[in-house]
Amino acid sequence: MAVEGGTKCVKFLLFFFNLIFWLCGLALIVVGILVQVGIHKTLTIHDASASAAPVVIIALGVVIFFIAFFGCCGAWKENYCMVTTFAILLLLIILVEIAAVIVGYVFRNKLSNVVQDSLTDMISGYKNGTDEFKNTLDKLQEDLKCCGVNSSSDWKDFGKDGNSVPDSCCVTLSTNCGNGTMTDAAKVHQKGCHDALEALLKKNLLWVIVAALVIAGLQILGIVFACLLMRGIRSGYEVM
Repeated sequence: MAVEGGTKCVKFLLFFFNLIFWLCGLALIVVGILVQVGIHKTLTIHDASASAAPVVIIALGVVIFFIAFFGCCGAWKENYCMVTTFAILLLLIILVEIAAVIVGYVFRNKLSNVVQDSLTDMISGYKNGTDEFKNTLDKLQEDLKCCGVNSSSDWKDFGKDGNSVPDSCCVTLSTNCGNGTMTDAAKVHQKGCHDALEALLKKNLLWVIVAALVIAGLQILGIVFACLLMRGIRSGYEVM
């Protein structure tokens, strides 16, 4: 027996919600991948916890993507069992998202140490690194207009004279512009990359947390709509 009146309106609201939910799942996958790729393209990270939040977000996005499709089918067919299962799965997803937000918040507090260790490792391996590895660090210094981890002095082992830095540290980039200019503020950026990079990563991580919270809010609405539809479907069965 088809639902009627206000319950029918809830049915279409739940169906429309799941279309938005499906797009949110897709958005989470994209955001998670961008943050994951951004972190690993920027840094050489040995701490596995640095990838925890983005990986959880990607996994959630995939699960949400399929659950939304399941919810659409349940709402359209007015199937009590499918709608109930959808609501339960949605509740579980919200709990996992809360855990992901907590992981992200905890990671923010240890981000400084991860950045410090990663940049130090990258500078140590620069001379013997591959061209791709060197280009990654060079681009980082060029884009953030910084040099070294905490200052240009971190490159003291770069040249034989102990006073040279990679050209990517230069204020005005040119071939061999970093030779013998480590402490020359007019030619080389004296500020290290640590603070600038930490701020950039925290900003990206904050967007991931905000996205998770917004989607969790939408999911709560989805559970409310699902419960209303379940009651409507059940009432229909009782009338029959």
